[in-house]
Amino acid sequence: MPPYNQNVFKRMYNNKILRHVIFLLISMVLGFVNEAFAQTQLTTYFKDTEYELNVYKINGVKKGPTLMIIGGIQGDEPGGYLSADLYADIALVKGNLIVVPRANLLSIIKNRRLINKDMNRQFTKAATEKSYEDKVVEILEGLISQSDYLLNLHEGSGYYSDVWESDMVNPDRFGQSIIADSDEYKTKDGRILQLGRLARTVIDNVNIRIENSRHHFRFNNHKTFEHNTIHADQRGSATYFALSNHNIPAFGIETSKDIKNIEIKVRYQTMMINEFMKQLDIVPENPKIALDPPTLKYLVVSVNGSDRIVKNAESLRLNNGDNISISHIEANYKRGLTVDVDKLGTSNDLNMMFKLTKPIKAIVRKDGLECGYVNILIDNKNNQVISDKIIADFKYLIVEENGNVNVLKNGQHLSVVKGDSLKIIDVVVNGETEDDIDINFVGFVSNRHDNNGNDKGAIIDTAKDLLIKYSKDGLGKEYIIKISKGKNIIGNVFVDIIKPELKYIVLRQDETKLWLSDGDIMTIYPLSELVIVDIRTNIIGNSGIEVSLNGREINLTREKAVINFSDKGKKSPKEYILKVMRAGMTIGTATLKISKPINQLTQAGIN
Repeated sequence: MPPYNQNVFKRMYNNKILRHVIFLLISMVLGFVNEAFAQTQLTTYFKDTEYELNVYKINGVKKGPTLMIIGGIQGDEPGGYLSADLYADIALVKGNLIVVPRANLLSIIKNRRLINKDMNRQFTKAATEKSYEDKVVEILEGLISQSDYLLNLHEGSGYYSDVWESDMVNPDRFGQSIIADSDEYKTKDGRILQLGRLARTVIDNVNIRIENSRHHFRFNNHKTFEHNTIHADQRGSATYFALSNHNIPAFGIETSKDIKNIEIKVRYQTMMINEFMKQLDIVPENPKIALDPPTLKYLVVSVNGSDRIVKNAESLRLNNGDNISISHIEANYKRGLTVDVDKLGTSNDLNMMFKLTKPIKAIVRKDGLECGYVNILIDNKNNQVISDKIIADFKYLIVEENGNVNVLKNGQHLSVVKGDSLKIIDVVVNGETEDDIDINFVGFVSNRHDNNGNDKGAIIDTAKDLLIKYSKDGLGKEYIIKISKGKNIIGNVFVDIIKPELKYIVLRQDETKLWLSDGDIMTIYPLSELVIVDIRTNIIGNSGIEVSLNGREINLTREKAVINFSDKGKKSPKEYILKVMRAGMTIGTATLKISKPINQLTQAGIN
């Protein structure tokens, strides 16, 4: 966060009438914000095909311009689609986003620039014989017409420079540049769109945060409208279509393919997107994003109409001639997942029905990267998952988590945050009454004097009540709830315990909001009190969250959770430690450093 302009704040605080008016306006605005909600709408086109197209429309609480972000229009450029994907979950205070993370899913799966033809050269007149690329482009053209600005995320070879420096750094290269079709563009109604000015402002503000000068971005004007342009093929691109057909300022953001670290490329792309959003006054609610390796958890395999849970790298043994389909992929990502039944079907075989005639391997990919697999073998004597021999008459386990009810199928995993409260409500089993069924949370003892192995109705504190040595992994990260009838286990449900995490704290000092993530250090001026506006964690409803300031608890249940710097008669500390805790565990801290002693600010006329 940039430091305050101190002279402006001095004048403002010396004017008490102005100060009261500002506080009144802030209260009115915050009251409106509390009553409004940001919204995200997902629309899926060509569902369950290998070119499925998912579109996310994200509307902010306050009105503002609409920015469209396209990733993955060319499938061998992962920096683009991985970056776009991060914005599908964003919440906005102001403005709107249309996010298409994977415009060309099949080319992403194949890790190829194109399949039939280059999708980013098809934004022209409608084709007479439509390939899947043309169908997707028709959808994208309609979405572009609903936008005010467009960013198309790419990777380009080498490093762009407007003068020849080397074979890898010259005007013919695209990498590390913002591409536009013109520096200025005059619309039919006489307006002048300053594309170059906007791009250069974004570049200047991003480059100062990139230490490696070779990775600095430059503005690349393709001059696509000029007769002698060397980029005439760009007249079929999404950016040219947006600008020439709809007067929409449009830019291609190109990171260099020669940067081999994918996380660095994603970081550069997100820096660019964030800066464009800042310049366009599109205000995000969640300020930080993370990128984790994709990992398959399990597949749901339908066998002759009955579902089986098969974990990553497990083998499922079935009968020759069984009808099978894979109906669900559970991984640590929600989007970009496909399953390829090896030597059968297409590149995306989700929900496709097959007759088992030979052993097969179901390979799961996240954006073309293999992240897990399941083997399906033929063994007429053993119709089961090798590692989980379960009688398949168990249907559902009903578990309450911090007051939220979860209905869990056989083999399903429930992720809870350490410290969450669980209550086992009921079990649903075909043809059996509840008295015949025992529910045992392995690692929990509801009655130490009479441990009968039935934990139905028990309330479990996941921070205090679980015995680590009885966890499935021996580390306290995964537990089993066994459902049984007599001596027969008829179902298993798994509980994954994850660490509580602080995502960010939102503070407000007068009309300015400050965002602090775990470990952040921020220097502030103690001109007035700070108010804790919001705390975001991975805990449902922030249940059990406590906050302290230099060891003193802050009451979050009051109308205002206030941090006051004007304790008269006391020596003010030079820094304040905000600590966020749950069930005795510290889940995050942030440091507020004071720029000057209180008495110096008072002597300067700020009170």
